[in-house]
Amino acid sequence: MDLGIKDKLFVVTGATSGFGKAIFESLVAEDAHVIINARGEERLIELQKLNKGKIEIVAGDITTDATLSELIRKIGDRKLDGIVVNASGPPAATFQHTDLGDWDDAYALLLRWKVKLTKLILPLMIKNHYGRILFIESISVKQPIENLVLSNSLRMAVVGFMKTLSQEVAQDGITCNILAPGYHSTPAMERLYINKSNLLGINADEARAIFEKEVSVGRLGQTEEFASLATWLLSSLSGYITGQTISVDGGLVKGSMG
Repeated sequence: MDLGIKDKLFVVTGATSGFGKAIFESLVAEDAHVIINARGEERLIELQKLNKGKIEIVAGDITTDATLSELIRKIGDRKLDGIVVNASGPPAATFQHTDLGDWDDAYALLLRWKVKLTKLILPLMIKNHYGRILFIESISVKQPIENLVLSNSLRMAVVGFMKTLSQEVAQDGITCNILAPGYHSTPAMERLYINKSNLLGINADEARAIFEKEVSVGRLGQTEEFASLATWLLSSLSGYITGQTISVDGGLVKGSMG
């Protein structure tokens, strides 16, 4: 299937591992041009060498104003077709093991920078009467995950923000959606294994097996599977899909609206 994204410009944040890396690689495979961001400049340079002429890099913490400004400078006056808004989440914790400082940090990590980035790129898309905004969040917006109270809470704010925005900009040819991944083979899951193994006094392999047992298909997802849907949502073919929070979870969510 021709997704019609050859030579179009996209931005992917958090692009050196996990979902971000899989998505930018999928876009490059479709001959798109991608600006990728992550904190590690050395790794970004390596990826740029491997994808000559296809990617540009912006190194820095995307949650900071300085990196956001640098990203906008890099885009310049070019037509931006789509953006993947993606970054790591806060540490695992129960409510009783958090303090107000943890909640302030989670707000900055999970919501504030996404609002500012959207405010910066939205005028570029409105000018061109076209755009795809895709947030990568978590299945916790559909079904809370134990010991992740910060993620469970603040990611819900992104859902409300996205849904409202999608209704405001639909007439401008701009779609806004969220992908809510369940358990996938990513570095973030490794941290959950460690947390669960410490809580239950088991090893990491046993902890992994517990997570796999929760999933209807009996395994963790692969980032390439996730990226295939993300790439389609970033294409012009997805123009009738907006304001949606889409689970990619192997059947983890048991509710009818999952």
